[in-house]
Amino acid sequence: MLLGLGLDGSDGHVRVTKGPNFHLLGGSEPTHERMQETCMKFNEALRRRGKSLDEVGPEEARAIIRDIEASL
Repeated sequence: MLLGLGLDGSDGHVRVTKGPNFHLLGGSEPTHERMQETCMKFNEALRRRGKSLDEVGPEEARAIIRDIEASL
């Protein structure tokens, strides 16, 4: 599972999002939205590769995240 922790939230709002393969907690609104977008694109990349999260090793997962971050 991907776990996203946003540490820049200062508005007192508690943001929590759970989805397939991920749980996200905290962050400012823009940070939380970026984490959501990254996780959704990560899941799309897995589908395109025909793989599930447990079939992807750490190096491949990092490569997918790097590609996503470069496109944002």
